[in-house]
Amino acid sequence: MSDQLYQDRIVALAKAKTGAGKLAAPTKSARRDNPLCGDRVTIDVRLDGQGRIAEIAHQVRGCLLCQASASALASVAVGQDAAGIAAVRHDAERAIGREQGEAAEPFSAFAPVAAHKARQECVLLPFEALKDALS
Repeated sequence: MSDQLYQDRIVALAKAKTGAGKLAAPTKSARRDNPLCGDRVTIDVRLDGQGRIAEIAHQVRGCLLCQASASALASVAVGQDAAGIAAVRHDAERAIGREQGEAAEPFSAFAPVAAHKARQECVLLPFEALKDALS
């Protein structure tokens, strides 16, 4: 894959590993696999009484893009409910060129992925796992 895809900001998100690990007592958990590339993401969440994310953790066995996306998602997920996470996903989709508009931080880092359609699912896989966990 092109070095152009793995920009410093994406590498930094992956290295930050925000939220990496498992929760001791999650309210819900979900796993998603991408059969095309072999990425696997497991998301644990602990929800508060209003259905908002109080704590989140993720385990990623996958590419740098998937790791970076899970880290970025974990950095903004606490305090969000399912509708808030859906709005955050739209921001990620703007970053990778699937929706119109400018993406905000931290998802603007994924702008180089817009030119690599086959890799866009790597960025969205953590969102799919979190959507499953919140449903």
